[in-house]
Amino acid sequence: MRTVAQFRSFDRPVQLLVINQFGINLGFYMLMPYLANHLAGGLGLAAWTVGLVLGVRTLSQQGLFLLGGTLADRLGYKPMIIAGCALRAAGFGLLAVVETLPALLVASMATGLAGALFNPAVRAYVAAESGERRVEAFAVFNVFYQAGVLIGPLVGLALITFDFPVVCLVAAVIFATLTVLQWRSLPARRPEDGQAPGARGVLAGWREVIGNRPFLLFSLAMISSYVLSAQIYLALPLQAWRVLGRDSGDVGSGVLFAVSAVVAIIGQLRLTAWARRRWSPGSSVALGVALMSGSFLPLILTAHLTSAGAAPVTGGQAVLALAPALLATTLLTLGTAIAYPFEMDTIVTLARGRLVATHYGFYNT
Repeated sequence: MRTVAQFRSFDRPVQLLVINQFGINLGFYMLMPYLANHLAGGLGLAAWTVGLVLGVRTLSQQGLFLLGGTLADRLGYKPMIIAGCALRAAGFGLLAVVETLPALLVASMATGLAGALFNPAVRAYVAAESGERRVEAFAVFNVFYQAGVLIGPLVGLALITFDFPVVCLVAAVIFATLTVLQWRSLPARRPEDGQAPGARGVLAGWREVIGNRPFLLFSLAMISSYVLSAQIYLALPLQAWRVLGRDSGDVGSGVLFAVSAVVAIIGQLRLTAWARRRWSPGSSVALGVALMSGSFLPLILTAHLTSAGAAPVTGGQAVLALAPALLATTLLTLGTAIAYPFEMDTIVTLARGRLVATHYGFYNT
């Protein structure tokens, strides 16, 4: 199998990081899709409180990526990966036992901060260790990433039949296992530009990143791609609920998520090899973003043919009603798969090999 062969062609640190990312997504996605229902249904929290808890997690992760990347460049990649996995294990374990709003906010903040710590460090480590094979490495990375996205919710669905705290505890055990695995097996790795703790000021590093005009322009240009890719969790599920009705729409949304993950898992390596043979990294990113932009044309062109489902739609009628959203999901995923490895490689190129984790952190903030 091509994926296995590619995976085995990399050195042990890259293999460990790829497995680590699968475990991160497995643990995360087995829990997060069911958290809102637990907060509202299990704990009886008001809608605004549920939104607050979920929002704190998102803000503490997205808003602190730059901090996580900065720490990784100053202290080394491995400590941040270990700290992030350990903190998420603690956060998920806390979610299993707490019921008060302050405690839930602490747990939510911990899970978000954890992602901010390990995400830039993992990507910078993969980039540094894979060298000239960065594009291939990030293609394999995305296959394992998407496998975790696909399998995680299914495992969570099976575990939630026991109770939501069981899901939390299993997810916490996964992250605790990843913590030990990285601590024992992952070699220490520092940035290659001679950076050492305290060797330069944090603000000086941030000024260097912000002053990197090509990188800054690339980051701004790619904002649209992240808005588009987020629609797999926003606009496309809403479309499924609109055409199938609320009850069937939940199933339809699950189908869309599964299709997205399967397309990425099956097609990623082939698409990356195909794009490398034909285009430069910049052209490959542009092609991927263009395909993502055009992915919503099926919904636009068939809008007059579909109507809101007042009653649940089943059978062949449901397949026809969902077909435009399925096509849009497939095109969106293909575009993302084409762009992603070259996008990650471009960040390193524009960073000129300096403060790579900080650049990744700024890029994802």
